[in-house]
Amino acid sequence: MGNALSVLIISDGKLGHENQSRGLAEAIARLTPTEIHRVKLDLTKSFFSRLQQSFSTARSLPKPHIILAAGHSTHLPALLIAKKTGSCCVSLMKPSLPLCWFFCCICPEHDFIQRSVPKNVLLSKGALNRVKPKEGEKKGKILLIGGPSKTHGWDEAALLAQMETKLRDEKWLVADSRRTPQGFLKTLKDRCPQVEIFPHEQAPHGWLSEKLCGVEQVLVTEDSVSMIYESLSSGAKVEILDMPRLRKQSRLIQALEAMKQEGYFDPAQPLPTLAEADRCAALLLADYEKRRR
Repeated sequence: MGNALSVLIISDGKLGHENQSRGLAEAIARLTPTEIHRVKLDLTKSFFSRLQQSFSTARSLPKPHIILAAGHSTHLPALLIAKKTGSCCVSLMKPSLPLCWFFCCICPEHDFIQRSVPKNVLLSKGALNRVKPKEGEKKGKILLIGGPSKTHGWDEAALLAQMETKLRDEKWLVADSRRTPQGFLKTLKDRCPQVEIFPHEQAPHGWLSEKLCGVEQVLVTEDSVSMIYESLSSGAKVEILDMPRLRKQSRLIQALEAMKQEGYFDPAQPLPTLAEADRCAALLLADYEKRRR
């Protein structure tokens, strides 16, 4: 591609959105020389103040070739900067604005169940992430706990029973999330004293992605969709812990059921590791080069 590609991330500061944008940007950088820059929006300011801030910050950075936007509040600033600079604007996840306004939209495939897919949409298995398997021997086991959500409820007794069966006397690292009910980690530690607890409040930014890259086995509660896809991207054997389903016909649950049927959570016959960020980066760059000619 000649000179380095300039990728600009428009960020709303939310960790999940940041994870997706950085995951794609880093995958692009693995394919071609790339400079990655970032504009963080101040969501405490008014919409027009955020626009002014994003334009001002973007002017101080190299002119971008590709702009990445994850989160509804990032879409309009990203589109306006792209229009002003002649850049390609990419939305990660389905935007609330018309899809045709974007150069490309990278959307989880469950957003288009039984729907036609526009030409500028790339479908991915789940949200993109930064997890990339490390080479060499994998060691360690990690349990990832979510909590009540729009699609799942919480049955502590049933969940503990599953965990006791799976954990047995082996050494596991246990990490919770912001949705995990208070006190659950202590209860788990009392029941399974051999586990090592790592509360989410103590986890530095990027800790989970880094940890997942080197483990051999992951247990994750079914409600934690983002952690499920991160786990499947790690190269580890992944198993799911059941949670009460509140919306059995939701697109997320349908997508998980489809992946179960495909065998993604069968430790006896694991499928190839997901590498959705790398796959989407390759397709995006090919389309970018094609349209630029």
